[in-house]
Amino acid sequence: MLRFNSRRTFSCARRVLRNEVKSSVDEAGQVTMKVEPIKRTGETVEVKRARLVYQSRKRGILESDLLLSRFAKKYLNTFSEQELEEYDKLLDEPDWDIYYWATKNYDTSPLPDKWKNSKVLQLLQKDAQNEEREILRMPDLH
Repeated sequence: MLRFNSRRTFSCARRVLRNEVKSSVDEAGQVTMKVEPIKRTGETVEVKRARLVYQSRKRGILESDLLLSRFAKKYLNTFSEQELEEYDKLLDEPDWDIYYWATKNYDTSPLPDKWKNSKVLQLLQKDAQNEEREILRMPDLH
């Protein structure tokens, strides 16, 4: 049985009208919807770092959580504002794509042109190789 939440439907329709949700229909009739990332303005560098640490830990997929949370703990405090912005945009990508790009599994998820020269992604790929052969664990929060 299908139930509709009128508030949610209205909210979604409002986003579509404001171009926050992009939708398309392919030849097979499958509907694809993508919610555009929130545009943040006036965010201090400290707040941005804290948000990126949180978003790196809470991806929803354990593999991505491990890679990104360790990466964030190791590098975010040394990143320039430009590198933080690049990392922020990387986190807007789907979790499995980030994981496959970090592990260089381009057969499963091809690397888009916009990420081919990304220094942040190259650093993430190097970190994902785990050359020290560490047992991967989520870093402490503090």
